[in-house]
Amino acid sequence: MKNCRKIACATFIVLIGVGAHAHSGELIYQPINPSFGGDPFTGSYLLGKAQSQDKNTDPNARRATTLSSTQRLLQSLESRLISQLISDVSRGEVSEGSFDSDEFGVVVSDNNGQLIVRVVDKVTGDVTEISVGGLFNP
Repeated sequence: MKNCRKIACATFIVLIGVGAHAHSGELIYQPINPSFGGDPFTGSYLLGKAQSQDKNTDPNARRATTLSSTQRLLQSLESRLISQLISDVSRGEVSEGSFDSDEFGVVVSDNNGQLIVRVVDKVTGDVTEISVGGLFNP
């Protein structure tokens, strides 16, 4: 009985060794990442996976805030009024015009055919002056 067990155990070890040898082959590295020679079509997939797993946030990044309907309307009206003011001054209908809001003031004037737009930031006190010539005839 002991001899049968030894023979069976030896046969089992030989079969495992032969089977493993028969199925082994050369290992070849195949990169996945396109930066290292992988398929370029997997780049967007890998980037999406990496971004979905990224839990880090930039402390200096601006947070996108959505505007309410009223805020969007006011922003649109301010833009339209300033555009109309610049158009009126450039056509010569008025020589100077201004627009004031809580945050800034805009003065548009015609200085001998040169359009001057002066923007005053009421929060910081910064003044920006834009001077454009040759857009219209005085």
